[in-house]
Amino acid sequence: MPVRPHDLAARMSAMQPPQIFKLTIEEARCKAREILNQLPHGNFTPIVENWRQLPNGQIEFTMRHLRTAD
Repeated sequence: MPVRPHDLAARMSAMQPPQIFKLTIEEARCKAREILNQLPHGNFTPIVENWRQLPNGQIEFTMRHLRTAD
């Protein structure tokens, strides 16, 4: 069955917005490890993405919940 644009929009609007963290290197390392060790909640798995080091030395990264395969 083909996916209609309306179905895709409804599915994406139900997703949780990403969380953005800005932490020191050690705090970011601990937080990322905590996220990676989490078990999936419902049908969503937490992932860490889009990380970078800021000019002030902090690490900025995004945590997103992706839907697991059925």
